[in-house]
Amino acid sequence: MNPKEIISKLELLPHPEGGYYREMYRSDETIDTPQGKRNVCTAIYYLLENKDKSNFHRIKSDECWFFHQGNALEIFVLDNATLKTITLGNDIMNGELPQAIIPANCWFASKVKNESGFALVSCTVAPGFDFRDFEMADRQKLLQEFPKQRELITIFT
Repeated sequence: MNPKEIISKLELLPHPEGGYYREMYRSDETIDTPQGKRNVCTAIYYLLENKDKSNFHRIKSDECWFFHQGNALEIFVLDNATLKTITLGNDIMNGELPQAIIPANCWFASKVKNESGFALVSCTVAPGFDFRDFEMADRQKLLQEFPKQRELITIFT
């Protein structure tokens, strides 16, 4: 299948951070968090293709990413003045991971490795995702916080 067929078959929609998504699960149970009542867990399909990218953003919950198919996906995580790069994919022998955790409140962005092909993943969030907990990065503020990552921040903001 090509990305257009997957987008159509899974009924994916454009995501505000870039790429395409569709929520597949939202638990009926809720919990109280410092941000208010949230569902216990949510899950989405997420697809990036070619030069699409997920710009720097953060949420107030942990997020687990699961690789399904396509090309490897690079995730860039900014936390405590450091950059961590995670490569999701099927080539475990060469350092790719089938799943990864993005800690709550970390800035992160992603793209298809080598900007060619597509990557289909799922993301689960616990406590569940809520757009009230979603923040897109402001380039100038991020550059002040992470001055050594100027090139990456410029690309993903």
